[in-house]
Amino acid sequence: MASWHDRFPGSGLRYAVMFHDLVMVWLGWQLLFAARYAMLDNAPDQPLFSLDVLAVVAIQGIAFWKVGLYQGLWRFASVADLINIFKASFIGLLAIVVLFTYRRLHGIPISVLVVYPFALSALLGTPRLLYRAWKDYQSVHSDARARRVLVIGAGQAAEGLIKDLRRSGDYEPVGLVDDSSHLKGAKLHGVPILGKIDDLVSVARETSSKLLVIAIPTIDAAGMQRIVGLCERTGLPFRTVPRLNDILEGSSLPGELKEVAIEDLLGRKPILPDWELIRGWLRGRTVLVTGGGGSIGSELCRQCARHGVTRVVVLEISELLMINIQAELRRNFPDLDVQGVLGDCGDPAVIRHALRTFRPDTVFHAAAYKQVPLLEDQLREAVRNNTLATECVASACAEAGIENFVLISTDKAVDPVNALGASKRYAEMICQSLNKRAPSTRFVTVRFGNVLGSVGSVVPFFREQIRKGGPVTVTHPDVSRYFMTIPEACLLILQAAASSSRGAIYMLDMGEPVLIRDLAEQMIRLAGKVPGADIAIVYTGLRAGEKLHESLFYHDENCQPTVHPKVMEAGVREFSPDLVLGNVAALRKAIASYDLEAMQQILTTTIPEFKPIEEPGMHSTSAKVVPFPTKEAGRIH
Repeated sequence: MASWHDRFPGSGLRYAVMFHDLVMVWLGWQLLFAARYAMLDNAPDQPLFSLDVLAVVAIQGIAFWKVGLYQGLWRFASVADLINIFKASFIGLLAIVVLFTYRRLHGIPISVLVVYPFALSALLGTPRLLYRAWKDYQSVHSDARARRVLVIGAGQAAEGLIKDLRRSGDYEPVGLVDDSSHLKGAKLHGVPILGKIDDLVSVARETSSKLLVIAIPTIDAAGMQRIVGLCERTGLPFRTVPRLNDILEGSSLPGELKEVAIEDLLGRKPILPDWELIRGWLRGRTVLVTGGGGSIGSELCRQCARHGVTRVVVLEISELLMINIQAELRRNFPDLDVQGVLGDCGDPAVIRHALRTFRPDTVFHAAAYKQVPLLEDQLREAVRNNTLATECVASACAEAGIENFVLISTDKAVDPVNALGASKRYAEMICQSLNKRAPSTRFVTVRFGNVLGSVGSVVPFFREQIRKGGPVTVTHPDVSRYFMTIPEACLLILQAAASSSRGAIYMLDMGEPVLIRDLAEQMIRLAGKVPGADIAIVYTGLRAGEKLHESLFYHDENCQPTVHPKVMEAGVREFSPDLVLGNVAALRKAIASYDLEAMQQILTTTIPEFKPIEEPGMHSTSAKVVPFPTKEAGRIH
């Protein structure tokens, strides 16, 4: 059992607080008796100290201790502390009534007992609140060098932010701006609301602000773009409070100010998956993730662990990535059974061993090569790792009777013009072909575009170029791509896989395509630089195998809506499963002999729409952008 000193560390100050509270109990008791008999001529004598008074003080002190009144600090006294004070006062009242019942409360007026908890709460709460107000005042005025902060937004996030800024003593909130017209002229914790967000530039100048903080964590991408544009016009540095998801996922801390990231500007409205469906599908299962240490694979492992799987098996060829994801999963999910298989998923012995040893219910095939320009000169590896490895894993799953096989595909597989697209399209066709021949395994393909922050993606590449002072290299002024964050993509992968039919291809709503030129300019501005002045943007021309625009589905795939508005299902295109599976053996023979011409011939024969770009930029102007038909979903039958 903890000792008295262990319960009350920092004994000097805490004992002083306890002594103060006991004195207030004695004082309150005396004042209530004095007020009760003040108007009577023959009022009974009320001794300053008696057994009754000592009993009341002792009982109330025990109540304070049991309620935990001394676990908080006066410096941060709040409504919760006032509630605890009243709770302790009321418990003390009940104990006093019980104690003096033996003499039927003789000598203790009922009016004193009725008023007692309220009077005691006032006597204890007032000094605490006054002390906090004094300390807050000191923190604001003690340092004239405190940085003047203008807060954007006047909601709950702004309220908490103002408290945190004042407590730190390094910042002084001088005003707020908010678009709610009824708030203008009001005050939040004494800080005035000075206008609307559109008034930001003039308000920042009039208040001599030195820092802007965006305190609207629920704002969408369009709103964030508007506010960032206004912040940039002020020429002042700006920060934002973290979103709730960032706090829950551990990437940000409550009260932490962070720089506005490009993800905040490219994001869409929050995705709300069918949690009950996903958790019901995953709960208690074993999943195997190929490429489980990569950008998408590792996030799939996290999401599966977060939503109830019993075991995660990571199949990874990189020992470093394997160590990292296994350590993270074991640290964050101590009850999860984390297993690893080090090896190439294109090796039949490796995948058969993994399936036989761990008997997964679902296999997520995320392992792939995905760098378009690099793979144009590495056709053999593109085919070996993206096509034949998929066939190896998918066939092994069919033979082992694995319940679900989920292929992670790409928008490059639509009207492919490069090695990446052709190799992934062939993989899609293999899965659809096997689906017809393996009734015990459900084959599902999920197709999406670029993900922000993945290894080799444009965002970290631009960020590094900006860090070095530029120039930032963009291939073409009009090139555009679809973007999605990794957690968004993985959540929708699970949504699609949990609700899918057999053999289907699902496309994720990637939002509107983003001009890479605009992306580069925005990232430069977020770094506090001026595009074209501080950091140059250089156009280098489309690289080998690159399109000007990408599409998420073919024109004739007859996309249908699903139960989730962010997921669409593509119809199966006409092709010969016998040709697709029959040419796999020919591909393996061409791989073994490094016959690039044979590989190219097999791909063009099996995928008639595959039309390789002979020279960079050859077909760029004719590329078509097929919009994601979410808004038209209700009209599709």
